[in-house]
Amino acid sequence: MLDRVQTSGDQTFRSGFVREPGALKHFPALVLNADFRPLSYFPLSLWPWQEAIKAVFLDRVAIVAEYDHQVRSQRTAIRIPSVVVLKDYVRPQKRVAFTRFNLFLRDEFACQYCGSKGDLTFDHVVPRARGGVTSWDNVVAACAPCNLRKGSRSLRASGLHLRRPPRRPTPEEMQNAGRRFPPNHLHESWMDFLYWDTELDA
Repeated sequence: MLDRVQTSGDQTFRSGFVREPGALKHFPALVLNADFRPLSYFPLSLWPWQEAIKAVFLDRVAIVAEYDHQVRSQRTAIRIPSVVVLKDYVRPQKRVAFTRFNLFLRDEFACQYCGSKGDLTFDHVVPRARGGVTSWDNVVAACAPCNLRKGSRSLRASGLHLRRPPRRPTPEEMQNAGRRFPPNHLHESWMDFLYWDTELDA
């Protein structure tokens, strides 16, 4: 994966993050850009510890914080990095991919008709049967009951109302949305970098 960081585009780079909750139990490293901000908040930019150590030996990252645990080879021992920072800046992504997951994240994992959470699907505001297209501007997260109630009818005919009109989100908006939905596991050494711009307690 680290070879791809150097030779390919940002999208390929971002695809290598730890996503499975089970993997978070095995000492992942928070990956910061050269400006000390996380590369991504959702999914949170995490590397498996093996990739983090490899990046250290290839001189592509600097270690900012470490776990108390060590890994050993025949010749040396190294503490497992918990936070690493890239030595070369990665340009922020300029376009948000139109995926089911990003759609739910934009809509804060809530039905855009009634506000309920859980058991979500997606709905075409202007039904496809009436010429509606599958795009950021016409698709919203919806719970199963609201989706069934609306069916192929227009909003007016269904009696439903949108909580907010759908639109294409900016990368910055998606990063901010992602910060509100952190993974279940957050190591204490990550906190200063995840919430570096929040107001400090007096």
